[in-house]
Amino acid sequence: MQEFDHIEAIWAQHNVDVKISADEMLKQAKKEVNSIKTKSLLTIAGMTLSIIAIAVLWLFFDFKSITTHIGISIVILAIAIYTFILYRNYKTLTNTDFTRHPADFIADLKSYQIQRYKIYSKLYWFYMIALSIGMILYFFEILMMMSIPMQILTWVITFGWVVFCSTLVRKAVIKKDKERITLLIDKFERINNQFNEPK
Repeated sequence: MQEFDHIEAIWAQHNVDVKISADEMLKQAKKEVNSIKTKSLLTIAGMTLSIIAIAVLWLFFDFKSITTHIGISIVILAIAIYTFILYRNYKTLTNTDFTRHPADFIADLKSYQIQRYKIYSKLYWFYMIALSIGMILYFFEILMMMSIPMQILTWVITFGWVVFCSTLVRKAVIKKDKERITLLIDKFERINNQFNEPK
């Protein structure tokens, strides 16, 4: 096993410098940036649809308990704030100009990467706490109408889903985001180096 690790370490140090034209690399990078933009926009659209769905549920069901109304308000507010933060992060990338010097674009990408990390680390926990409190208050009235086994099942599924999203899904998203943006930064650094190479 140590031999394999040693070979893997040597392979990782081995850089093959493939010369790709700046135009070709720029096309690839632009395609990747557009892919990131599309993914961000779909996330924002999904969050917005969630707000609408919860608001419709709130309007058309006759909830009696004040805790249910407070819970739904907290859930909608948490999702709306997080959606706004995602939108601001999306605007950082969409306001970036490809025609500028690559060094300027690299700075914007690094700023975008830092913002994404904050969204999925510190801000995410505020979002999950607010969402959990809202759901607990919302479930207070709903669960009273269910049998004990159904109440337990609902709590287990809800808690399990929150834990699953907060651990495995969140870590996978952070890792994938970091890899994509780092690769993009690397491409633009290579474009920048080609611009700075003496002719």
